[in-house]
Amino acid sequence: MEITEVRIKLVQDNNERLQAFCSVTFDDAFVVRDLKIIEGTKGSFVAMPSRKLTDRCPQCGSKNHLRSRFCNQCGAKLDEDRALRDADGRAKLHADIAHPINSACREVIQSAVIRAYTEERERSKQPGYVCTYDDLDGEYEEGLTQVVGELNGGRHHSGTSYRSHGAHPPRGTHTPSHETPVKAHDEGSKEFGAGIL
Repeated sequence: MEITEVRIKLVQDNNERLQAFCSVTFDDAFVVRDLKIIEGTKGSFVAMPSRKLTDRCPQCGSKNHLRSRFCNQCGAKLDEDRALRDADGRAKLHADIAHPINSACREVIQSAVIRAYTEERERSKQPGYVCTYDDLDGEYEEGLTQVVGELNGGRHHSGTSYRSHGAHPPRGTHTPSHETPVKAHDEGSKEFGAGIL
């Protein structure tokens, strides 16, 4: 597997340890987004995309982030020291979504990303600089449509039909493809859900 493209989105705030976001493409076919370049004590390093870890409230069973001091659902006070800790005693608050499974792979990815980050910083000093990180959605939707066409053209043996998943609209602009009709509220009916067809 070969890294065929790295795209960088520089972070403008110089007071933060977060220096940039990036995406890495493998074999012109698979992209991993939202890697972070962070300034560490020994120089910049690459953090893999991750999600916040959660646990359940002992009273109501609702999920809460491990940093939450109170339950988001019932308001119960939560144990602030409930996160698992690593060998150094630091709380484990995030879990990687995608990550290399050995140090050789990690080094290949980190070297490519840090090299691209350095080049992007130099390019950003040039007049007319434009970040290409945000251009990914359109290009990869096109590529995905082509791959789905190939899969449906008989290159698979499972009998499964694949379909392309369209790009999502920006949050807050979703328009439902069909409207569910709702009856006018009936004062005589107190039953939950009454009035919905």
